[in-house]
Amino acid sequence: MTSLETDARPFGGWRELMQIAWPLIVNSGTFAVLNFSDRLFLSNYGEAEFRASLPAGILFFTLVCGFMALAGFVNTFVAQMWGAGDKEGCARATAQGFLFSLISIPLIMLVAPVGIWMLRLSGHGPEILALEEEYFKILMWCGGGMTMSSALSSFFSGRGKTSVIMICNIFANGLNVLLNYLLIFGVGIFPELGIAGAGWATVIGSWLSPLIFALLYFSKPVNAEFKTFKNLRFDPWLFKRMLRFGFPSGVHWFLDVAAFTVFVLLVGRLGPVAHIASNIALSINLVAFMPMIGMGIAASILVGQYLGRNQPHYAEKVGWLAMKIGIGYVVVTGLTFVLFPAFFTNVFGNDGGSTVPYDELLKTVRVLLVMLAIWGAADAMALVLSGALKGAGDTHFVMYFQSAVAWGILVVGQLIIVVWLELNVFISWAWTLVYIIILGIGFFLRFRSGRWKNIDLLDKRAEVLLEPENTEELATRL
Repeated sequence: MTSLETDARPFGGWRELMQIAWPLIVNSGTFAVLNFSDRLFLSNYGEAEFRASLPAGILFFTLVCGFMALAGFVNTFVAQMWGAGDKEGCARATAQGFLFSLISIPLIMLVAPVGIWMLRLSGHGPEILALEEEYFKILMWCGGGMTMSSALSSFFSGRGKTSVIMICNIFANGLNVLLNYLLIFGVGIFPELGIAGAGWATVIGSWLSPLIFALLYFSKPVNAEFKTFKNLRFDPWLFKRMLRFGFPSGVHWFLDVAAFTVFVLLVGRLGPVAHIASNIALSINLVAFMPMIGMGIAASILVGQYLGRNQPHYAEKVGWLAMKIGIGYVVVTGLTFVLFPAFFTNVFGNDGGSTVPYDELLKTVRVLLVMLAIWGAADAMALVLSGALKGAGDTHFVMYFQSAVAWGILVVGQLIIVVWLELNVFISWAWTLVYIIILGIGFFLRFRSGRWKNIDLLDKRAEVLLEPENTEELATRL
């Protein structure tokens, strides 16, 4: 029996979705807590450190997220191979992501000067800029670890073993939060390093995570079942497929985050109230945004598994179900933004106490939180359905559409609003709201069209995956 002759399986519904999604949501939540606590500690350490943390942090992520997304596309291969019943194929696919992560380490460090150049173009004051550069340079040492973690964790997530990822990252991120506190403020034997302490704590946490995943991946029981050591080798055909479908995913993430980074950097030109209020609002938005990344990954996994079992109708059902649950979550979260703006502002109350009027800061944060509550549903729709599309291998559409909207609408509009017309922070944020709504509608229409059902991600997979000795011959023919 070939790997394509799999038994039909009934639709698992919301129980199956949530069984896979809840550990990913908790896992994403730990990253939200990590980033939130990082900025909270820095807001209590100093206003300048707090203002520098978001632009430098998001710029760092901009430069590494493409590598992470490409390595993480292993998740889609593993999901479809697992659905097709090919265990060794799961290990071979993971090996390609792992090898790519090793290649990415020097490449990530080579782009660091680009980040410094972009920070200097932002127009931020010299005190803020110096802290941004210091924080950014340290964070760049995290890139290789985060890319490797993305590849190795996909071996578990693609098979639906999402609780493994949750437990690993709870431990790694928990240590990161603790080290943040100790190294920022200098507690006990630890030196007081301020924003540099936050950076080095993140470096330690980012490399601890792939170390744990590697120990699990190469453990005796996993190796016995999947032959992970045997399959730790370069597979030309699979590597090319990973690049073919994963590269658009990486480009999509890079261009999308880069466009949002332009927005964040430009907001810093609108004055301290706009800068601090935006940092507060975006830090709070992590509570809504990060769990939706987990739901998007869950949708990607199940869409891939159902397509691997040749059940596209179930793949479509699970995509819509994930979207509905995601929208429900952000609607509830958004209500808290509208009802308790003073509470959220006071969480960061020490950051602007002596330099900006509190009443003006609160007024600005209140309006920005209302905008976040409005764009939450569209953001959830975009994150979940783009994840579902990537699970089907529809990465080229995701890349072209989101990149065109991000740079043709968001970036161009922000440059006109902030640099040319010099309008206020509310108009800048309103334009970003328009961008998010367009994304949500676009991915909704694409998923509804059903064109993604016709993509053959694992071309001739029965021949290649069941007979690995023929891989080089087939790669030559292709």
